[in-house]
Amino acid sequence: MLLCRMPHDHDENHAHHLLPAEPALRVKALETILVEKGLLDQQAVDAIIDEYEHKIGPQIGAEIVAKAWSDPVFKSALLRDSEAVLHEAGLAGRQGEHVVVVENTTDIHNLVVCTLCSCYPWPLLGVPPAWYKSDAYRSRAVIEPRKILSEFGIDIPKSQSVRVWDSTAEIRYLVLPMQPEESIGLPVSELARWVTRNSMIGAGLPMKPADNQV
Repeated sequence: MLLCRMPHDHDENHAHHLLPAEPALRVKALETILVEKGLLDQQAVDAIIDEYEHKIGPQIGAEIVAKAWSDPVFKSALLRDSEAVLHEAGLAGRQGEHVVVVENTTDIHNLVVCTLCSCYPWPLLGVPPAWYKSDAYRSRAVIEPRKILSEFGIDIPKSQSVRVWDSTAEIRYLVLPMQPEESIGLPVSELARWVTRNSMIGAGLPMKPADNQV
């Protein structure tokens, strides 16, 4: 295993089921108080929520992966200079600074973690999952990546090395997963449905749309 630094579930929904409802209730109560006191504009809140639910999220990253799978020229440019490609698409900045795309191959499986906090390419993947921000994941991904991947249902063969990328405030990572053979030849719109959020940070694999909620 190689931890890469740059300058300075099982069911993937399972972690969400373990979260108590209380935090959400507290947020809603605080929001209500602020709106009632005129300190918060409800329309602005709704607009922000809509932005993250429908315009910012893993579907954006999935579309990029799908295009890379189907377009060798785009893939080459993306791997060579991810930042330039994403900037041209209007996806740089806002927690998406200096995104580097790393490719999974039969020789290497890439896994992304942020050991210091929870740096994450929000413009491409939306809000990070709760487990990504947990102390357990942040420490174990570095110490025992194969074991934690196994717990996510991914058994990495000994012939394939695991490379751990440590995201920071200066640079973030997006994994380009290997394309499933069954999906070869499909149009980009269909391919994007095979791409899971977890596969774009190395904690999952692409899967058939019927089994995939990105």
